[in-house]
Amino acid sequence: MDLSKFDYELPEASIAQEPLADRAASRMLVLYRQEQRFEDRMFREFPGFLNSGDCLVLNDSKVFPSRLFGHRAGVHSLPVGKNNPKLHENLSGHVEVFLLRPVEGDELTWSALVRPGRKIRTGERIIFDEGLEAEILSRGEFGERTLRFHTNEPIYDVLQRVGHVPLPPYIKRPDRPEDRGRYQTVFARQTGSVAAPTAGLHFTPEILEQCGNSGAEIAHVTLHVGLGTFQPVRGETLHSEHFEITGQNLSRIETAKRLVCVGTTSVRAVESHALGRSEETDLFIRPGFEFRKTGAMLTNFHLPQSSLLMLVCALAGTDFVLAAYRHAVDAGYRFYSYGDCMLIV
Repeated sequence: MDLSKFDYELPEASIAQEPLADRAASRMLVLYRQEQRFEDRMFREFPGFLNSGDCLVLNDSKVFPSRLFGHRAGVHSLPVGKNNPKLHENLSGHVEVFLLRPVEGDELTWSALVRPGRKIRTGERIIFDEGLEAEILSRGEFGERTLRFHTNEPIYDVLQRVGHVPLPPYIKRPDRPEDRGRYQTVFARQTGSVAAPTAGLHFTPEILEQCGNSGAEIAHVTLHVGLGTFQPVRGETLHSEHFEITGQNLSRIETAKRLVCVGTTSVRAVESHALGRSEETDLFIRPGFEFRKTGAMLTNFHLPQSSLLMLVCALAGTDFVLAAYRHAVDAGYRFYSYGDCMLIV
């Protein structure tokens, strides 16, 4: 696969570093696939694109504070400091841990990325705030480590106190308390993601009510965003992610005249289910993929050469999508997680 086909130029100034004060105030570039044209709109107009018989599909996965800062046991005993995670990054013992997912349902044993990875060996202990400890159990591919926490408390309770919001690396600032609410959709319910399903960040309760008033049904799926969001494309598959579609949500999806999926994660969930997959999916959607369920999609703008951009190109056509991206750059759209959005119909 030639990754250069999914490349585009983006000035660094176009990458949104802060969310808008009003979630629903984003711009929305609408792509009309049949007519091969696009137009500039506002996200507030989104409910007007829904019709009776549609089903709006939302990913209700909830981001947890999955980034931890600590130090290697025995190297130094100074606390890293919750409000200043970079305080000791120049010291040899500083360690950053990015939690990915629990291992085999055990909330204390996790797959994680650890930096500096080469220095952290199996058997080493890492000390975090409040005396939380973790031991490195094993090494995996792509820099992953398996670690086990030592605590008598529910680990998610501890992480809420000592963890940090996992802002993407292209947001060049430390996380702040307000990110805990803003880097989260208003409909998030199921804890498990290490990155927000960002197309959903634009919705407010008022916009959701308007979507319902349009006559469209609303269904929730859960897909916990994992390592694949951050890693470059390697080979023909992605890292596996947990997903589920249950009960009435599945019924609404199956009977809809058109599915309007919010985000690439919702697309991957409904298309994985349509292919007979359950609970786990490594589905890699790229040009040539036959969509079985998705009729329209709301999505943010994505990194060049990423699997997410390839999914968008699979739905709308690579040349058309890249032309729209070039327009968005020229028109001053805000890119990536805290940026503007695109509606493909």
